[in-house]
Amino acid sequence: MAHSATTPGPARSTDRGDDNPWAAGGTMFAGVLLLVDGVFGVIKGVAGIASDQVYARINNYTFKFDVTTWGWIHLILGIVLGIIGWGILAGAMWARATGVVLAAVSLVINFAWLPYQPIWAIISIAIDTFVIWALCVDRSKVLA
Repeated sequence: MAHSATTPGPARSTDRGDDNPWAAGGTMFAGVLLLVDGVFGVIKGVAGIASDQVYARINNYTFKFDVTTWGWIHLILGIVLGIIGWGILAGAMWARATGVVLAAVSLVINFAWLPYQPIWAIISIAIDTFVIWALCVDRSKVLA
């Protein structure tokens, strides 16, 4: 039997009320985490710029940079992540899309940073992974 204009088809919700509340809450939490990760990045950056003795010295490492260079990388990335986190908390769509990209960049940078400060790097990688998941899963404002 064909569906006519008066025959109801399969139930489809145009209301986005069926979204996962964990994902929606996760987006807010992702904004907070990006803001905090940005602050941590600024702290890591300032520490690296202020003194070459703050972080471990690495010999024969593929991604070996001067600690001051790593400091500037973390400082700049931290400032940008903080701005993106603030934008997500403010509900800006540009911040959600940019947040996924920059969290992925931060994840890769922290992976390369791993030998210098393993605990900081692993915590940052975990934060970035959650942020990417939360921003990709919550589609409530994207499809509304």
